[in-house]
Amino acid sequence: MNPRFLLDTHVVVRWLYEPKKLSREQRVVIEDAERRGESVGVSAMSLLEIALLNEGRKRLSVRLDQVFHELDTNPALRIIPITTGVAYEVAALGDSLRDPGDRVIVATARVHRLRLLTADQRIIESRLVPVIE
Repeated sequence: MNPRFLLDTHVVVRWLYEPKKLSREQRVVIEDAERRGESVGVSAMSLLEIALLNEGRKRLSVRLDQVFHELDTNPALRIIPITTGVAYEVAALGDSLRDPGDRVIVATARVHRLRLLTADQRIIESRLVPVIE
């Protein structure tokens, strides 16, 4: 079964390691999907962003290999690749979002018709994709 939701990068990290930082609605959506045996999507772009989060002062509270192991083995998570369709959608978005990572994640949600779980105000205010804040 294809996922109905896409988690943005910070939502993935929070769900795995700091679930209390998710909004109530985000927790309910993820827990309901898990209970039904459904997966939730994670853009391949989030893998790169997680790797970059581990640099500098924004370090993750867990080791990078632990995060990637969880992403590789957790049956509730489905990595969605960056395809030519996603790349085309990124181009079609133009400069409506300046951050390339945000653009890829939004394009992934749009191409696969997924609701995006995010707390990113720029994405929410863009109204480019249905969101769960």
